[in-house]
This record gives sequence, structure tokens and C-alpha cells, in this order.
Amino acid sequence: MRRILILGATGSIGTSACDVVRSHPSDFCIAGLAVRSSREKAEALGREFDAPVFCGEDAAERAVRETDADLVLVSTVGLSGLAPTLAAIEKGMDVALATKEVLVAAGELVCARAKAQGVKIVPVDSEHSAIFQCLQDGAGWRGRGDVARLILTASGGPFLDGPADLSAVTPAQALDHPRWKMGPKVTVDSSTMMNKGFEILEARWLFDIPADRIDVVVHPESIVHSLVEFADGATLAQLSPPDMRVPIQYAFSWPARLPAERRRLDLPALASLTFRAPDETRFPCLRIVKDAARAGGTKTAALSAADEIAVARFLAGEIRYTDISRLVAAVVDAAPSLPCDSLENILVADAAGRKLAQEWKS
Repeated sequence: MRRILILGATGSIGTSACDVVRSHPSDFCIAGLAVRSSREKAEALGREFDAPVFCGEDAAERAVRETDADLVLVSTVGLSGLAPTLAAIEKGMDVALATKEVLVAAGELVCARAKAQGVKIVPVDSEHSAIFQCLQDGAGWRGRGDVARLILTASGGPFLDGPADLSAVTPAQALDHPRWKMGPKVTVDSSTMMNKGFEILEARWLFDIPADRIDVVVHPESIVHSLVEFADGATLAQLSPPDMRVPIQYAFSWPARLPAERRRLDLPALASLTFRAPDETRFPCLRIVKDAARAGGTKTAALSAADEIAVARFLAGEIRYTDISRLVAAVVDAAPSLPCDSLENILVADAAGRKLAQEWKS
């Protein structure tokens, strides 16, 4: 019986995680649940799973420090997941990571501490779970020496083929994702392809592969969740119908696989799968992320902070859709770069990025 602590229990990932536990009551139990504001929903889940519930601004970190668990699912919003992730590592608890910003802002720090503590970080994002699965062999985790490159797939979001002028895009249009139902921040990031830039940074730290060996391809059907190309020219891919319960369950059960009553892949019904290179002129966030990665240090922490503010300002009607990338690029340029070796430096960079993003004018 693996004890799971769920941070962000009422969000889309947390809700799917609860479904996974319901489906496997003899394999998993919920040791605790943490939410920032959805107290009533969380308390109902607490009664259902007989688990302590933590609510409030510091709920995630308190939950980690006060709960014994085998695995902590981090599915909170933005950089709020960093402190509880570091706390879990400090306690020696393995982490199932769904919050992109933790590794985007602090991948060097988080992975160094996890290695020192002997803690496993298991990815929950469908793309990184796909790579993680492709890197397994009969003995467990495959070495990295035979990996030529990682290939992340992207749905392309709602604006892959239009409109030609993105400056007039409305929040409602940006939130209308053709494949996935997600929170507003990650949905807008998907539309700008900032999320795919973030995933390059995640993959760089999760799999210890340089960013220049991580590529993105647009795959609108969202059936191939990512691929690994090996040194001998072979390429492995992981395929499944879009369903976040698949990577969540694998993160919970790894290295085992458990049965599940879910829609299966019907290959003849698919007819075809399409792939194409992303247009970095139309989606400049990919280039901005690569520039920040090359700069190193805490530049990516400022990037993450700036994007969070930019998306919020766009959704509030303060800036245009095309201003999101312009704002983020300006902040990354202006933000100071510190060594990514302490929580304090990450928080300084995050605060600087937020301040610059709030002050930015088009």
C-alpha cells in the first residue's frame, strides 16, 4: 500500500489523482490533502479517504512537514510548489511532479538536493512521463549515454493554423483548448507554446540531457506523448488516448504497471498521425525560453515569474495576447542573474521578475 500526499487536491491533476486511488484501493491510499482555498471540496475528499486536510496559503508545506507519505504529488500552481517540493526532498519522500514551474525556476537546485538525499522525482506531465517510460529497460532506469535526443510533442493549441493576426485574440479564445481541459494559466501557456518551452527546461533537469538535444514537434492529435531517439537511430514513443490518469497512475505505481478500465488506443480508427516543426515566428516563446536557458542561473526563475504575471494581465484585459511574449522577453533581458543554488536566490529572482512584469508597458 503506497501512501500518497496530494498537494493541489481539487485542481485537475489532483482530481484525476483521486480517481486513480479510487480505482486501486488495495494499492494506494491518500495520506493527506492540501488546498489553498477549496476547503469544502477538500474536506469532502478528506472524509471519503479518511485523510487529514490542510487549507490555506501555506497548506502544501505544512502538509509535507506534518504528514508521513511514500510519495508526494506536487500539483500546485506556479512557484508555490517549490518550497513543499524541497521540504519533501528534505524528509526523504519521493516526489511525483506535475508543477512545471518547480523545475523551470529551480531545476538545478531541486535536482541537486534530490540526488544528495537519494530521492526520486517521477514526472507526471504526459510528455515527460512518456520519455520516462521510454527510458526504462528490464533493469529499470536506462543510462543516458545512449540517448541522442528527446522529442517533446505539442498539440499546437487553438492557434496552430489561425488567425493570422494574433494581436486581437481574446481570453475566451485562448482558453478554448482543442484537446485538454486544464486550468487557465496552463491553457494560455499551451496556446502561446510557453508550456512547451517550460517542458524543455523540465526535461533538461529530469533526464540530465542538454537543452540543445531536446526538440519539439507539433502533433495535433495528441496520441504520441513524446519520443526518445537513441544513438543507434532507433526511436521509441509512448502512445495513448489523451487522459492524464495514465501518467498519474504510472507515477504512483512505477516501476510496476497496474490494470485500468480506460479507453484503449484504436489504431485503425486513427487513420493517420501528423507531425510538423513549430513556427517560432508565430510562437516566439519557444525562442525566449531557449535564450533564458542559455543564460543560465536564475534567468529561468525570472522567466517563470514574468509569464505568470503576463498571463494574469492578459486574462484581466490589461495587455494584448501578443504582449505576453514581448513582456516575458523584456523581463528576461532586464532581470539580474544569480547562481541557482539556494531557495533565497530563486525567490529574489522571482520577486524581481514579478516586479518588472507588473511595471512593463507596451
